[in-house]
Amino acid sequence: MGSATREALASSRDALAALGSSVDLATGESLFTAGRVVGESSQLRSALADSSSDEKARLALVERVFSSALTPSALVLLKKAASVRWSSQGDLLAGIEELGLRAAAASAPRNVSIESELFAFAAAVSSDAGLELALTSKLGRADAKLDLVDALLAGKVSAQTLAIVRHLVRQPRGRRIGQLLRHAASVVADQSGTTIATVTSAAELAPAQLERLNQSLAARYGRELTINQIVDPGLVGGVRVQIGDDVIDGSIATRLKDLRLQLAG
Repeated sequence: MGSATREALASSRDALAALGSSVDLATGESLFTAGRVVGESSQLRSALADSSSDEKARLALVERVFSSALTPSALVLLKKAASVRWSSQGDLLAGIEELGLRAAAASAPRNVSIESELFAFAAAVSSDAGLELALTSKLGRADAKLDLVDALLAGKVSAQTLAIVRHLVRQPRGRRIGQLLRHAASVVADQSGTTIATVTSAAELAPAQLERLNQSLAARYGRELTINQIVDPGLVGGVRVQIGDDVIDGSIATRLKDLRLQLAG
């Protein structure tokens, strides 16, 4: 990520925070719609990402194209995204999507964990090759994919999670579904003031074990964590924890590998 994009994302997040309670799920859905429109038009994408052009012209373009299609809050945020400099057109698209994810997260009730719902769906997809193919095949119809998402999730997850998954399926931008869901979960968690800790173990950990691990890691990193638990029998025993770029590997599989390397050396 270039420095221009980092600054643009920071400015966009500040704009979102400034809107306060006016941000609702419709704001996020409108931003998702805007991102798809921009993504499908190379001319529009190029014009909005061209930082050498006049800022007023870019804002006027946003007004002309989107004023009747977006909620007022979404229009404000899209104008903010168009007013700042991005490192690439792809970063602009990613930035609009991130704003949509953050708006959806901000609209969720306190008792709703969008991250957990996204992780649960990611686990279901990763365990079913046929389902993954149905959701990601370039040959599949968009409406059929959305119907499948609705059949699987409608009434079973929050409206925010359903809106996010529907958007990701409609605009994957070359990413695999698992990657899409994990990224979305990390953005949602960050908006909620937490960080994702991916805990991989050979067998499912008991709730009490997860709670103790969560408390220990939170004390170490100084912020609240959301646990994403993955079961991988190949680890044999122990746990592997990843938080951002940090990896704490206490799995038996890794210890055995290290022992074999020592013996071979």
